[in-house]
Amino acid sequence: MKRILILTLIAGLITSFNVSAQQDKSKRPSPPAKVSQTLASGAAISIDYSQPSLKGRPLSQLAPEGKVWRTGANEATVFETSRDVKIEGKTLPAGKYSVYSIPGEKEWTIIFNKTWNQWGTAHKAEDDVLRVKVKPGKAPKFAEVMAFDINKAGKVSLTWADTQVDFKVQ
Repeated sequence: MKRILILTLIAGLITSFNVSAQQDKSKRPSPPAKVSQTLASGAAISIDYSQPSLKGRPLSQLAPEGKVWRTGANEATVFETSRDVKIEGKTLPAGKYSVYSIPGEKEWTIIFNKTWNQWGTAHKAEDDVLRVKVKPGKAPKFAEVMAFDINKAGKVSLTWADTQVDFKVQ
């Protein structure tokens, strides 16, 4: 009888832990967000990420120049495409990828990595599928919270603080 009681308690704890872990994502300091768009080519693309906030810190403290950054918070940001696409003119096969970047004052490198289901700080360069270089610009307005946007023409914009980084998906 004691065994059944102990096993029941253990099963209950495991179940409640799993449910709590799933519910907690919305209560995180960097909550989850997702943007999606279907392009003229018919490719459906989406970006699933967590939104960090500046909270009085400079962007360079959270996304240091010259270093690989997880491009979000918590789990790795996931870029998914239903068809092969070209990003800044370079082919990215259909599938799911984690997104990292290397921020810079005059140039950012956007990295698509084949290991998408991982914690954001677990980047391994040998798993990179594609790297593209883009120019950062000034955001139209200051953004306390990091956000992605995808327009119908395939322009993906990452906006945070006073910085906007765009890359083209076709």
